[in-house]
Amino acid sequence: MPRQWTLLLAALLLCAPRLTAQTAAQDFTFQVSAAQTWTDTGLDLQSGDVLEISARPAASSVPGAPACDAKGLSGNATPAADLPLPTAPAGALIARLHSQGAAPLLVGASTELRLQEPSHLFLGMNLASLAPCQGSLTVKVHKIPASLTATSATSAAGAPAQALATSDATKSPPSSASAGAAGGQQQARGEQLKSQLETAAQVFMSGQFGSGKTDSGTNSNETSSSGNNATAGGTAATSPLKVSEVTLDAGLRHSLDSLPRRVNDQFSNLGDMVNFVIVGNQKDVQAALDAATWHVADTNSEKAVLNAIEETFEKKDYLQMPMSTLYLFGRKQDFGYEMAEPIAMVASRHHFRIWKAPFTWKGQEVWVGAGTHDIGFAKDKRNGMVTHKIDPGVDGERDNIGSSLQKANKTKTLSYYLPPNPVQDAKNATGDGYHSDGRLLVVFLQ
Repeated sequence: MPRQWTLLLAALLLCAPRLTAQTAAQDFTFQVSAAQTWTDTGLDLQSGDVLEISARPAASSVPGAPACDAKGLSGNATPAADLPLPTAPAGALIARLHSQGAAPLLVGASTELRLQEPSHLFLGMNLASLAPCQGSLTVKVHKIPASLTATSATSAAGAPAQALATSDATKSPPSSASAGAAGGQQQARGEQLKSQLETAAQVFMSGQFGSGKTDSGTNSNETSSSGNNATAGGTAATSPLKVSEVTLDAGLRHSLDSLPRRVNDQFSNLGDMVNFVIVGNQKDVQAALDAATWHVADTNSEKAVLNAIEETFEKKDYLQMPMSTLYLFGRKQDFGYEMAEPIAMVASRHHFRIWKAPFTWKGQEVWVGAGTHDIGFAKDKRNGMVTHKIDPGVDGERDNIGSSLQKANKTKTLSYYLPPNPVQDAKNATGDGYHSDGRLLVVFLQ
């Protein structure tokens, strides 16, 4: 792990009070017009955030024309199939999470949305090309961050899709008692985050510079536990995959059989297993991963320090922590992607590396990946330095990658494939053990 990470940890530790201050609930007001398909609210959201949305109609600007109503218009003749959300009344307020291709959700006059994964909010009206109403809606959004929702982790584990939305036209604002409790949770969460950063910095610098505790005193279970706590509610639980039972094409199976089973480091030490494949051209792969809220990792550690400090003080989330270089097909990864709660990124993150394969399938590029879940810090058994510790059940990260793409509606089919000589019990390049059922997850993009 590069020495610059020490500076990064120290910078984030100094910024902890500023970061925790951003966990307060916020109020926003937007004007949603019938003349515009979607209104970008500019709100970036995290897993576990809760949005309380209410709307009221503004006066129509066209004499004699009906004003738009957040509940929708009765008696409208627009065919349901022509509406963005066919199951909702024409003209009703709707929302969309993620990218342009995401399915709309009904908001109406009032609703609550609980986010199950990082996202972005757009608002609009359920209108076809010919709007049956004129004017705009005044929409108020009360954003409660995940740190203030005590049940966010439980809700995320049980929710089925990209967001849980419930409508309640008589919804009342939070009481003073609940606001006081939320404030207490906010303060406790801030102290927890600060403690996690302090622990991460101490463990990291102890290992890097040989100071402080000995190897027996640096308890990897303790540090990995810190990482797990840091991401509680930070990322959505993996949804069950919808996997095709159709046998893969014989030509593709033959190509997959020829793949190396594991990647290696710069010293040719075997490491993480190859555990997934994405079939699709580079532009489509990048667009799909972006829609699934994966972030491209920084490749320069010194630049990463500057980026993290700059974005922290600008109240932005730094989500591009660098990752080490590993090799497949005799070359380093083409891209590294990661996903995590912003502050926990230092210690705990979902991440993977991908390489373009030396073969194609039916004219499409094939991308070979190795994914693991960092859960804290541990000693690097090669050199005694500190490195990330991975979750030994690597199949969970393999399926998390597929689930994220599936929830973003970017997959055509997913299939499991067991190659010859599968990897089922091994160690990565830093000495951490892991286990797997040995199967590859093969992802075919839309």
